[in-house]
Amino acid sequence: MREYLVVFLVAASVTYLLTVIAREIALRLHAVAQVRDRDVHVVPIPYFGGIALLGGLTAAYFVARQLPFLSTQSQENVFRDAGVVLLAGAFICVIGVFDDLFELDALTKLGGQVLAAGILVLFGVQYLYFPAPGGGQFAPDQTQAALLTVLTVVATINAVNFVDGLDGLAAGVVGVGALAFFLFCYQIANLNDRTLAVTGALLCAALAGACAGFIPHNFFPARLFMGDSGSMLLGLFLSASALTLTGQFTATEVSRGGSGQEASLLPTLLPIIVPLSILIVPFADLVLAVVRRTRRGQMFYHPDKQHLHHRMLQIGHSHRRAVLIIWLWAGLIGFGAVLAALYAGPITWVSLGVWFALTVVLTFVVPKLSGIDPE
Repeated sequence: MREYLVVFLVAASVTYLLTVIAREIALRLHAVAQVRDRDVHVVPIPYFGGIALLGGLTAAYFVARQLPFLSTQSQENVFRDAGVVLLAGAFICVIGVFDDLFELDALTKLGGQVLAAGILVLFGVQYLYFPAPGGGQFAPDQTQAALLTVLTVVATINAVNFVDGLDGLAAGVVGVGALAFFLFCYQIANLNDRTLAVTGALLCAALAGACAGFIPHNFFPARLFMGDSGSMLLGLFLSASALTLTGQFTATEVSRGGSGQEASLLPTLLPIIVPLSILIVPFADLVLAVVRRTRRGQMFYHPDKQHLHHRMLQIGHSHRRAVLIIWLWAGLIGFGAVLAALYAGPITWVSLGVWFALTVVLTFVVPKLSGIDPE
């Protein structure tokens, strides 16, 4: 655990420092988010936060390779798979930089996302199996696995991109999701008496650290936006973390969680449910946006001002409070799924119930009780 903490701190520190440099580069290249009708910010803000995030993730990866436990106790494919994810992340970040500079059209960006996912598939970072009810596993053929992997990665990238609408929102949601999935990966290894040096935990520790280092510069009022270079990078890293799980654990190990009991339907589905639950907030926003725009006769990628974060502002929340509450929802769903999977019991359910009640009150009751701005 201590070496994962080092990875987290390295990613956070390097990202925090590089953000200043990325901001200066963006200003010099005029990569600036102008104020549009659908935007919340009122002054132009520089992009290129993705460059700082990529720098933090890269630094964390190379430091991890030198740490005593992670470098000696990990399986051969741990750093190989993490390196593949970093390579695909660098590729999608470059696509995002070009978009921040030149505003690429939607189809060009989609092509870049598919190619980035293709890099993962090419080097074997993809779904290898799906748990089957009652135990065992189902292994799709290579084409099916590749298509499903690409679909998952592209959907996650766009979900994070969609939720990136308020200062600090996307970085916080992804950071919370990364912490939740880190706990899941770490405990699955621990409960099955496997080495604790696993790719999913390594990637999530670095990802959570990078988000933590970026938020101080990005929280309201933001001095820098992550842009598409950052949002697409974060989406790819988080989805790839889930993909690596099937390459290092069997379906029985994941679904039983080391309990030795026969797998029932619910724990059998947890390897699929947990990654999805962590991103339920951005995925819900993505689905609602597609449905909303399709009903209006628009293409699904046409922007509007009716995302979940816009609605939070409309019901009376301040900018900061809206972001913090959405973080709470993301944490409730992400950590709730992980805790229910690993530590199901009265204390867990009571804790989650209290968390849920508090979040509901903060979301719907607080704006009606007081018009006081907490800022």
